[in-house]
Amino acid sequence: MIHHSLAIEAVIIAIVIVTMWYSVSNFISIKRIIIGRPMRLKELNAQHNKLFWIMALPILSADLYSSVSYGPESGMTELAGLGPDAKWVILPITASTVILLAILIVSYIMGVLAYPNGGGAYAIAKDNFKRPLPSLVASASLLVDYILTVAVSVSAAVQAVASAYPAIGPYKTALAVLCVVMLLLVNLRGVAESATIFAWPTFFFMGCMLWLIAAGFLDEFRHGFVQPQTPSLGTVPQGLTLLLVLKAFSSACSALTGIETISNAVPIFRDPKQRSAVKTYLALGAITGVTLLGFAYHLYVKGITVNPTNTMLSQLAQSYFGKGPLYQIIIWSTFIVLILAANSTFTGFPQLSALVASDGFLPRALTNRGDRLGYSNGIILLAGVAIILIEIFHAQTNALIPLYAIGVFLSFTIAQIGLCMRWMKVKGRLWKTKLAVNGVGTVVTAIVAIIFAVTKFVDGAWIVLIVLPTIILFSVAVRRHYNQVAEELRIDPSRMKPEAHRVRTIVLVSGVHRVVYHTVSFAKSLNTDVTALFVGFDEESIERMKQKWEEWGNPFPLVTLRGEFRSLLSPISQYIGKLEDKEGHPDRIHLILPQFIPRRWWHNMLHNQSALLLRSWFFRNKDVVITTVPYHLRK
Repeated sequence: MIHHSLAIEAVIIAIVIVTMWYSVSNFISIKRIIIGRPMRLKELNAQHNKLFWIMALPILSADLYSSVSYGPESGMTELAGLGPDAKWVILPITASTVILLAILIVSYIMGVLAYPNGGGAYAIAKDNFKRPLPSLVASASLLVDYILTVAVSVSAAVQAVASAYPAIGPYKTALAVLCVVMLLLVNLRGVAESATIFAWPTFFFMGCMLWLIAAGFLDEFRHGFVQPQTPSLGTVPQGLTLLLVLKAFSSACSALTGIETISNAVPIFRDPKQRSAVKTYLALGAITGVTLLGFAYHLYVKGITVNPTNTMLSQLAQSYFGKGPLYQIIIWSTFIVLILAANSTFTGFPQLSALVASDGFLPRALTNRGDRLGYSNGIILLAGVAIILIEIFHAQTNALIPLYAIGVFLSFTIAQIGLCMRWMKVKGRLWKTKLAVNGVGTVVTAIVAIIFAVTKFVDGAWIVLIVLPTIILFSVAVRRHYNQVAEELRIDPSRMKPEAHRVRTIVLVSGVHRVVYHTVSFAKSLNTDVTALFVGFDEESIERMKQKWEEWGNPFPLVTLRGEFRSLLSPISQYIGKLEDKEGHPDRIHLILPQFIPRRWWHNMLHNQSALLLRSWFFRNKDVVITTVPYHLRK
């Protein structure tokens, strides 16, 4: 049985290796199937690739709205050790969260009005601060928060299903990774398509949550608004401290991450962009506030207790519907929307990273658009880092929450300060009102950021406080590198003119055959000094090559070298070094490498890749011009 199992495993591994090789060799065909047809750049601004605000609501707000399923529970987890008397505290904590939500939404509407091309914290800070540090802090904070959003949302989704189906528990990490991979593939197909796919499940979850709240009020009309399990209101439990309340409040504020996504994504709205973004913000604030307050109130009435293996949402739904079809629908809709919540991050992260990279503070590869016009490198980077976090923390939401939201509230604060500076600078209509709104936002978000840093420091926030400076230092180093490269490559066209060089061409030959014939014929077409170079590993092969070259008519002078250690690199490098050291040496050395291209992809495994190895080594280690002359095999 053991041998049989090992044989099956070996076959599976072999199939995986062959599949991977086929995928690499036929990358374009595989990519077309998974990603879709390439899109022309002119389609970027086409209306059908923009989001109508109703469709933008679920795709851009899924992160914020879905977090209502775990936000109140995260706050109550901090108070669970105080017993039943602390359950009523969920009401003032949630009310404070909703007030903060309203302040943030109004503040970010000001940002949308001021920055129609994307009013995120980075853009605001870059425009209003003289030095780049505030904008780098904002971008680093948001990038970290976007990554954590994916990890937390997916982990919470898997945890929600594991509450209903405990058998899934041991496989939570693998399932979470699989979900991130699926999000990656869908988002690589483009924003408009992912919006169509993700909009309706998010709408459905919103309906489920509103139905759950309505069912709660129906239950309370029948059985009373104060039920036997309802905890007493206003009782101060022993051990309740201001620090503990603030810690619970900061955990509950994890439900507010994702607000900036709409502000960052203004360019992907259909015209009029600003009005569409404002409508989305207002609709999001209304439905999220109602859901948070209703959900928290019913949790209080039912006296729901924090249970590590059964979420509070699962317990509340079970108290109303049992484990019947309605319960199953709510659980699965929660799972789906939490998975989809990460999708809004797959829109925000690539947009922000591309914006920062275009300013030279991140690798410029992040500004490249893929076949479907999305910033595919940013999408892949986000998915990869999120998967690493999920693996490290084993898809445990409570382990990730302490890392969560501190960065986003720091960026909120920077954005509010930047907007205050803008209104004082440009003034304009109702500028004092706008200044007052963002001034209140500055104070509130700064206080919340400090609360996060203090209350969550020991629980893991210290990691973020180390990561943020690291990213900022990396951004500064990237910008310094680009500046140094630009300075080194800059020329004065009036003084530096193109000039001719004395070129020595070396054709690397391995024998007298069709591939070498093809390469030598190309070399004879060049008006340069050409030498053929042969490396043999024994005297017999060298003498044989000399005879064949003589019979061929000596197309070029032939130089033969002995490879004492069966290596091509060493003798060729030594020969080129002697040419460079020789008095009156050529200005440029041109190395021509013949290479035949097999017709079938798997034929590559049957041949050594000498040309590829030589080209890679010389590019890295020698100032040599390299030309590869391909010959395509017919069979």
